[in-house]
Amino acid sequence: MTDHATQAMGTEMAAARLKERLYATITMISVVIGLAGGTHLDAVGAAATVATASVGLWLAALVADQQAHRVTHGALARGRELRAMLFVSSPLLLSAVGPLILIGVSALGAMGLKTALLTAAGVNVATLFAWGCYGGIRMGGGTLFALLAGAIDAAIGTAVAVVKTATGH
Repeated sequence: MTDHATQAMGTEMAAARLKERLYATITMISVVIGLAGGTHLDAVGAAATVATASVGLWLAALVADQQAHRVTHGALARGRELRAMLFVSSPLLLSAVGPLILIGVSALGAMGLKTALLTAAGVNVATLFAWGCYGGIRMGGGTLFALLAGAIDAAIGTAVAVVKTATGH
């Protein structure tokens, strides 16, 4: 494999990991907003829900990737291909880290659980804004373009939170 092909493969893998991270971030906004709207929830239940959502999302991605691989290649992914699937999908697990830390802070009494969950949603929206800005900068559109890209990404995350809150779920 040429250096150019290796670099292109690395770039594609980085793009796939970022896609998974953004998808998981938007999903986690929905999960923590849903939890914040609950009435009978404690820190242990919230942590279990966040962890279960993250692991479930990760497992669903692995099943889908493996199914796609079987259909297109006629065999299960093994070795390097399986490691690549695990590497690309790992950001789905990372989406739970921030909310779990904030839930832990809540369990220690430093803030209320609802505040921790809403803070986690806010941090995730800010993360979307930051990734959008970074993408805008990488595209070379200048500061205004980067801020617009960040605002659009944050608006998507906020829309998820608004819809989740408005529907009472």
